[in-house]
Amino acid sequence: MAETDSRPEGFQRVSAALAASEHPHPPLWLDMAARTAQEAADALGVTLGQIAKSVVFRRKADDSAVLVITSGDRRVDEAKLKPHTGPLGRADAEFVKARTGFSIGGVSPAGFAPSDGAAPPELYIDRELFRFDIIWAAAGHPNGVFKLTPGQLEKLTGAPVIDVVQE
Repeated sequence: MAETDSRPEGFQRVSAALAASEHPHPPLWLDMAARTAQEAADALGVTLGQIAKSVVFRRKADDSAVLVITSGDRRVDEAKLKPHTGPLGRADAEFVKARTGFSIGGVSPAGFAPSDGAAPPELYIDRELFRFDIIWAAAGHPNGVFKLTPGQLEKLTGAPVIDVVQE
C-alpha cells in the first residue's frame, strides 16, 4: 500500500477528516474500484446492507445538495424524505462533484469540499443502517472505503437518523 499523500485528493481529504475526528479506523485503499454498493460489498466480503451508500439529491427550492446515507440493500423513498427537505430532483455527476467535492462512486459522509462557495450537503442517515454492527462508507474515491459503526457515523456527521427507505 502506497502512502496516503500519493492518493487522490478526495481520499486525502477524507483521511484528514477522519484523523481530525479521531476516528479509530483509517480509510483503506482497495485494489479495485467499487463504484456501486454491490462492488464494494464484494470487494470487502460483507453483505450489501453493510455498505453505507451515499445518495445525493438536488433540492428544488435552493439548488442545494441533500445527501442520504443508507444501506446498500435499500432504496430511498423520496416521499418519506420530502417532509425533511422539500421537493427534490435528481443530481447529475457534475452537480454531485460541485456540491460535495467527490465523484459519484466515492461520495463520503466526511471531508466535503464544495466548489464555488456552495454549502456542504445537508445530511441524513437512514435508520436501516442500525441493523448492522459494522458498516463501510466511501472514502472520497471509488477505491477508498472506511469502517465504522452506525453510531460512529451519526457522531462523525451530526446528521439526524430518520426513516427514508422504501418498504
